[in-house]
Amino acid sequence: MLPRDPHEPHRVASSLELFFDLVFVVAVSFSSLQLHHMAAEDHLGAGVVGYLMVFFAIWWSWMNFSWLATSFDTDDWLYRILTFVQMAGVLVLASGVVQAMEDHDFTVITFGYAIMRLALVSQWIRVAMSNTVLRKTALRYAVGILLVQVAWFLRLLLPETAGFIGFFVLVAAEISVPVWAESHHPTPWNPHHITERYGLFTLILLGESILASANAVVESLHTIEHLSLLMIIAASGLVTAAGMWWIYFSRKHHPLIKSLQSSLTYGYFHYFIFAAAGAFSAGVEVAIDVAGGESEITGLTAAATLNVPVALFVAGIWILLLRKEFSTSRNVVYLCGNALILIGLFLPSVLPVVAAALGMIICVVATERRETVGNAALGVNS
Repeated sequence: MLPRDPHEPHRVASSLELFFDLVFVVAVSFSSLQLHHMAAEDHLGAGVVGYLMVFFAIWWSWMNFSWLATSFDTDDWLYRILTFVQMAGVLVLASGVVQAMEDHDFTVITFGYAIMRLALVSQWIRVAMSNTVLRKTALRYAVGILLVQVAWFLRLLLPETAGFIGFFVLVAAEISVPVWAESHHPTPWNPHHITERYGLFTLILLGESILASANAVVESLHTIEHLSLLMIIAASGLVTAAGMWWIYFSRKHHPLIKSLQSSLTYGYFHYFIFAAAGAFSAGVEVAIDVAGGESEITGLTAAATLNVPVALFVAGIWILLLRKEFSTSRNVVYLCGNALILIGLFLPSVLPVVAAALGMIICVVATERRETVGNAALGVNS
């Protein structure tokens, strides 16, 4: 497993990487569906905490594979087999989502997570055996991942409160492993390739919200009483998802990855962006339940399940990608759009969904680069 050229032109996601991402659709769908159920039953606080804990395992497993692949994707038979093993681990993890979020039982998730992590350790050992320059970096990854994984199993033996605290201690240990490993000799990332991988995962998450909007249309076909409300939710959900796509892909992301620090910032900050995008679909489903009178929650709590994730997503993209590039006036307009999304928290009925859609439209207007056409014309003329 020799490192690939970090400046390799026209490199795109492989079919194996795309196949790998499809398995994560299952885990993301299970976690957002369970968040929807717990929110609809008026257990929003517990649902959010459980969702964020489960989503860490999903995000961290996906991210570790993606960064390894951008540097060492040899695509030989053993690489493929070990990737399939990680995919099996994702399915095991997904099967434990309900127990983890409802009963705080992370046993199944820990075993699924271990399958993925140990397969990744095998990949790093292969790197260490193949490359003398990066051997110490690869061994640091292998040892660090292995030690933390042992600690995850030991955490299962702790009482519930101690186990809850231990979770966040181990999260800190997990995110410290790449910092420690890369500090010796950084692995060769391909900025264009890795940012494309993040973009593709964002599309998977937004796809969940499109499915939720489709569910609103399906529900409307079965009831005349709530037809108009459900159609408003479906249309507003689609507009909001389209706006989230628009602002995420409004600028190229690869210039953000210039050094170890910037790559870590980019990678780790996406936890909040991904988690917010995944939770948005649950918010749409809750809005459908409220409109149909099938939910135990109303008012501020119901609105928060949708508007808060959208506002966090919008704010995350602004902080990571847009704020330094925008003029003062555009920053003001963009933040006003996000403020409108949050104002939707205090509106009744389906109006929070409409507020989210209108807020996204304002953010898209601020994001759009009108000078692009003029610059392109100047380039043609020159």
